[in-house]
Amino acid sequence: MVARIATVAFQGIEVRAVDVQVQMAAGLPTFALVGLPDKAVAESRERVRAALAAMGLALPPKRITVNLSPADLLKEGSHFDLPIALGLLVAMGVLPADAMADFVALGELALDGALAPVAGVLPAAVHANAQGRGLICPEASGGEAAWAGDMTVIAAPSLLSLVNHVKGVQQRAPPRPRLADDGGPLPDLAAVKGQETAKRALEVAAAGGHNLLMVGPPGSGKSMLAARLPGLLPPLAPAEALEVSLVHSVAGLLKEGRISRRRPFRDPHHSASQAALIGGGPRARPGEVSLAHRGVLFLDELPEFQRPALEALRQPLETGRAVVARAQAHVTYPARFQLVAAMNPCRCGHLDDPAVACGRAPACARDYQGKLSGPLIDRIDLHVDVPAVTAADLALPPPSENSAAVAARVAEARERQRARFDRLGAVGVACNAEADGELLDAVADPDPDGKRLLADAADRLRLSARGWHRVLRVARTLADLEAVERVRRIHIAEALSYRRMGFAG
Repeated sequence: MVARIATVAFQGIEVRAVDVQVQMAAGLPTFALVGLPDKAVAESRERVRAALAAMGLALPPKRITVNLSPADLLKEGSHFDLPIALGLLVAMGVLPADAMADFVALGELALDGALAPVAGVLPAAVHANAQGRGLICPEASGGEAAWAGDMTVIAAPSLLSLVNHVKGVQQRAPPRPRLADDGGPLPDLAAVKGQETAKRALEVAAAGGHNLLMVGPPGSGKSMLAARLPGLLPPLAPAEALEVSLVHSVAGLLKEGRISRRRPFRDPHHSASQAALIGGGPRARPGEVSLAHRGVLFLDELPEFQRPALEALRQPLETGRAVVARAQAHVTYPARFQLVAAMNPCRCGHLDDPAVACGRAPACARDYQGKLSGPLIDRIDLHVDVPAVTAADLALPPPSENSAAVAARVAEARERQRARFDRLGAVGVACNAEADGELLDAVADPDPDGKRLLADAADRLRLSARGWHRVLRVARTLADLEAVERVRRIHIAEALSYRRMGFAG
């Protein structure tokens, strides 16, 4: 007899079905685990043996073979502990085989038989639900699995508790989906004094999902402004929250299985490697661009990042996905994020102040800004100067307009975009920054004066085709903030003003 337990393996957020086959046959006592397991899976033999011993069970003195099928698929992670243990229990006659036929199982076993949470429970639950099966998982991950829809979820704190539930000795209540505690209010825009131009650019970026680059001396408030962008963005729609949570589940970032409606905000240090930023490593894990999916990726001190890491941003910025190619894996993660970057005008940061600027100005500014390639800068919609804050600005009373007022305008603009894209049948397009091709031509057709201005500016500023389209996207957002259906000359003019810096594009 061969006992079979269904489980899963992960390739990015894609789920691959795995059949755990357990056979006990006559022969020398041994416990063989085959099917291309990695080190964590191979070590499950000892965890499973100890967990069964904690229940008062010992493996019979037989030749035990556990096969993880398909055999040519690499199996990674500790979540194979539970299906292997359940397969052994079925093979030993402790559990009936038909009780496990309609479930997918995953979970890590402690030496005392407790079930520890594992990564990837949400995509595994979605996969099980699509197959018409239930899910067996650790109790700490039950709330995460409950978001997958109308399905049977058994979330147990230990292997013994799970066995008792299956036998009907001790029934466990089904878990309920839980929302994360978002930790109080976000930083408010009212705390920022001065910087009206930067605040306007921040509002435009929030309304249209545009990428933003802020340039200014140290202490001018660039990081402060970036931290306030999440407070201007609308909460995640249910479908978006599920997309984000699938990535965070694979990365093991869903604490206690709770899902958040707040948009992600990721701010890696400039020492981050290309693999940390884009994704990769031995297991092709998601990088910061994917962890910021449907949210904000803030890169402070942009030129200080490694050049290969910055150049690798170009594909995710354009396509909304990060492709990690390895000899053993080819994984694609979603990466539809909003880039907000900040930098000093030069290495010392005081290019515009002769009293404190270094002696190499302005050559140091050319060298410093030259670390950023033209194609990368061309993918950033909004470029804005953030000048030093004066003592007079600091003495002013707090601004009367707070984040809530700006967020209300942003929400209205986003709703206009959503309604327009729905009317045009643009599936999967959430904001103006994602519009392209014929769709962009349909939604951002300027009036005759606007067309003339854009054509003249494109010739004088030598805009690339990408720069032309990004000006149109920003102009469409400016019109949406004013509740105007047709893009006008004034919107084109303001959109062009955000590309006036000395970068390429």
